[in-house]
Amino acid sequence: MLKFYGYKKCDTCRKAEKALAKLGREYEFIDITTDPPAQASLKKMVVQSGSELKKFFNTSGVQYKELNIKDKVGGMTETQVLAMLAGNGRLLKRPLVTDGDKSTVGFDETAFTKAWK
Repeated sequence: MLKFYGYKKCDTCRKAEKALAKLGREYEFIDITTDPPAQASLKKMVVQSGSELKKFFNTSGVQYKELNIKDKVGGMTETQVLAMLAGNGRLLKRPLVTDGDKSTVGFDETAFTKAWK
């Protein structure tokens, strides 16, 4: 079963949920703001997604801007960045979806549908 890390008030997450329903895929919804993935899980998702670690940041989020993350990330190690993301789900781009073997970050309808067909 898929794990869907999202936020119920997020329009993008709702679109992704509708796409999964349309595909007939079952998933476990996990509130990313209160229960973000652990650091080791995040590292695995980054590798599985084929995306860069920086793509896992919710760059349009209030906390990303308030904490001035853009300027801080350059001087941080991968481990430090993963620890920061695992410690604050509001910094994570959503939705994060994984089946344990592959993962997607964010929602691009075409890529998302292809990945979870």
